[in-house]
Amino acid sequence: MYYAKYFFITSVLGFIIESFVYGNFGGKSGILYGPWTVVYGFGTIIILLIDKILSKKIENKILKFFLIFIISSFILTILELIGGVLIEKLFNVVYWDYSDCKFNIGKYICLEMSLLWGLASLAVIYLFKPICDKILKYIPTFLIYILIVLIICDFILTILNKIVIK
Repeated sequence: MYYAKYFFITSVLGFIIESFVYGNFGGKSGILYGPWTVVYGFGTIIILLIDKILSKKIENKILKFFLIFIISSFILTILELIGGVLIEKLFNVVYWDYSDCKFNIGKYICLEMSLLWGLASLAVIYLFKPICDKILKYIPTFLIYILIVLIICDFILTILNKIVIK
């Protein structure tokens, strides 16, 4: 349940942050209908797993800090690339385009965002996680089960409405 709780917290926070950044309050952020942007949930779980693996293998805190930055930057950039390509191929829509960025590799990834993902990963591990870990114990398990059912329904509706019934 630990990772499921993180998934939902950060998916909803990603939705809220994108709503503020793009001034799209109550609007869409991502492909699903609900108030969640799942790429942030998946990204956070990846970051937490990287931290867990490195914590077991690396004792040097400075080395671990830099490895979290480098590995997370790379893996989250790959996640962003896969997400962008899949969304375009499946739903025929482009949610982001980095073609105007100086160090882009196609429209879905660029060095600037990769560095931002690395910094965000450090923020998740060293700032967000200590606070969030204290809050997680207050989130009831039954609520997570309800959210899992809702997000599965959201995925099904999205697939039906955007892929099957065009």
